[in-house]
Amino acid sequence: MATLTGTLHRGSAYLDVWPKERQLAALFPEYRIMTATRLGLRTMPALIVLSLLVQFQAGDPRYWPGVVASVMFLASLPMQGLFWLGKRADTPLPPSLVNWYRQLYAKIVAAGVPIAEPVARPSYFQLGETLSLAFKQLDKSFIRDL
Repeated sequence: MATLTGTLHRGSAYLDVWPKERQLAALFPEYRIMTATRLGLRTMPALIVLSLLVQFQAGDPRYWPGVVASVMFLASLPMQGLFWLGKRADTPLPPSLVNWYRQLYAKIVAAGVPIAEPVARPSYFQLGETLSLAFKQLDKSFIRDL
């Protein structure tokens, strides 16, 4: 059983591995989730600080519990994205994607690109690694095969 911090770290690693290619948005929800998570990781710290400063400068102390609750909610938004990504990274691929993963692996090997051996039961994390390598090394026609 994975811990919360382990799942968040796995989600962060998955966020770094998955290719940032718009063609994948129609096929996988990862593109949209990752875009929202990246935006949240960039903007939420500033929104949290701003809401605390405004409350500190102009607010009534009676409203602090509501401010703390809203700060906790804002802080949880990017963490929810990382958590979803961490769970998704360890989800085994469905059979149709396993076949496509193996075909993609064969194309990478046929192109002469060094790659680690394929995994017997690949997950979305391994698919992300393979897709990332394919987008860097192959022409983008392989995406039509999916």
